[in-house]
Amino acid sequence: MQVENTPIKDLLILIPKVFKDDRGYFMESYNHKKWDDLLKTNFVQDNESLSEKGVLRGLHFQKPPYSQAKLVRVVKGSVLDIAVDLRKSSPTYGEHFKIILTAENKKQFYIPEGFAHGFLCLEDNTIFSYKCSQYYHSESEAIIQWNDASLGIDWEIINPLVSERDAKASSFSAFETPFK
Repeated sequence: MQVENTPIKDLLILIPKVFKDDRGYFMESYNHKKWDDLLKTNFVQDNESLSEKGVLRGLHFQKPPYSQAKLVRVVKGSVLDIAVDLRKSSPTYGEHFKIILTAENKKQFYIPEGFAHGFLCLEDNTIFSYKCSQYYHSESEAIIQWNDASLGIDWEIINPLVSERDAKASSFSAFETPFK
């Protein structure tokens, strides 16, 4: 596995070894021992979503003590994936990083606790998969407006399909981070 750092500390891009032949391919998408040594994260829940082109989900996170680290990847299709640093003591607080994840490039994106996360589906029938370090806890879930101007995120779309809940999310300027 190849590991790439991003400009934001602790956000990592993981590129697994893919073995291809005339039958198709094989890859190890997760290995607790290898990933735990690298990420120091114990994943307890796997989630998967199916979305059409133009669907935007985010920017979501869970507040402490139920905050989640995530390891995300695309099984089918492609997404524009974005993480926003919510760690108050971080020099990159309020900054974001974006990456294209596809079924073809097989890249995985590690998002530690203290980040909001969202993605835009770039193809119909996109299957998005993610591992979480905490179980879902609805009372701890929070959302920041995906299109908050102060975040300066270019989602590369004007009118995405968002849930009613995401459309009514709090602005970043009204947000008080629970992350140190």
